[in-house]
Amino acid sequence: MSSYLGPVTVPDPSALAEVQRLCDLAEPYDVGPGADALFVAAMNESNRWHAERSPFFANLWGAGEPLESIEDIARQPFVHANFFKMHEVVSIPREDVKLHVTSSGTTGQKSQMFFDDWTLRSGQRMVARIFEHYGWIDPSRPVDYLIYTYQPKPGVNLGASFTDHYLCDFAPVRRVEYGLPSTGNGHEFDAFGAVRALLRSAEDGVPVRIFGFPAFLSFTLDRMRSLGLPPVNLSDDSLVLFGGGWKGNADKQISKRELYAKITDQLGIPDERIRDGFGSVEHSVPYIECARHNMHVPVWSRVLIRDVRTLEPIPFGEPGYLQFVSPFITSAPAQSVLMGDLATLHTPAECGCGLDTPWFEIRGRAGLSRNKSCAIAAAELLKDKS
Repeated sequence: MSSYLGPVTVPDPSALAEVQRLCDLAEPYDVGPGADALFVAAMNESNRWHAERSPFFANLWGAGEPLESIEDIARQPFVHANFFKMHEVVSIPREDVKLHVTSSGTTGQKSQMFFDDWTLRSGQRMVARIFEHYGWIDPSRPVDYLIYTYQPKPGVNLGASFTDHYLCDFAPVRRVEYGLPSTGNGHEFDAFGAVRALLRSAEDGVPVRIFGFPAFLSFTLDRMRSLGLPPVNLSDDSLVLFGGGWKGNADKQISKRELYAKITDQLGIPDERIRDGFGSVEHSVPYIECARHNMHVPVWSRVLIRDVRTLEPIPFGEPGYLQFVSPFITSAPAQSVLMGDLATLHTPAECGCGLDTPWFEIRGRAGLSRNKSCAIAAAELLKDKS
């Protein structure tokens, strides 16, 4: 069993008993009235926790009326993700900060987030629970890792690098290669190094786990073709898990369907072993695609979509701003975050994979349509509503 599945204790067991119970739920896609009631109770504890420790959130929360039902989540005060790009806000003493990370955006001011031991470890346990759900924790067979994020080095505290590094703990490490190695003066994409790593793993018959930014795996496959290299057949136990989007390469982005087909064609990895993930520094609950490539909402969070004009909650199937809600974070008042991303929320039946939680589709990230920012996409939605 992965060490990340072990017990984790909230900072104050009496003040955060319901938060503890919620985050201790082992089935990541549990649903029902009991789960909803527990979520509401945990949110009330989380709101009190931050109001008592963060003057910013105390002012935001105002009168502090408790939530009474899961429908009340819609009136939960939220903070826009951009707020964390301009302000450092914590709900804990600085000496309790165990990790300080920044977002991995390619331009502009990066978000700064601070994690205490509980927030860090419970977030990691959520990832482990989802890996366990899909059968991706395998302590018996060493694997090669090809990681398309920035190779860690002193002074580099990007959230994406940290996350992909600890994902190597879910199967024994045989070899680790980075697609964006440190040059001593930054990081550069090493296409030839990535190609060599894949060919070596194929020759050795060793499973490969590929994590990180999808653009660079796509570029690696393109390089293999340009070199005239034939497809390889990696072990069926290989796994691809993307995260972080295409960043500064939106102009070169291809559709998920095209990318996944290219991976299967050139590397032999089955479609169901290729998944995308969504997460953010501001909200560290993991959202990972099911076998049908839809991102279901785990039991530890809830998702709302808000109208781009009024910011009122809108129904399933309508595009708007994505809002994440989760009571688990104790280090900063980020229990309700409005993202800059545009998304649509869907019912479980629209997927049909067997999971009973809603799922969301990102509509406005760089890459839904090339060279289109969320601001432009939002403006187009506003025009459509006029």
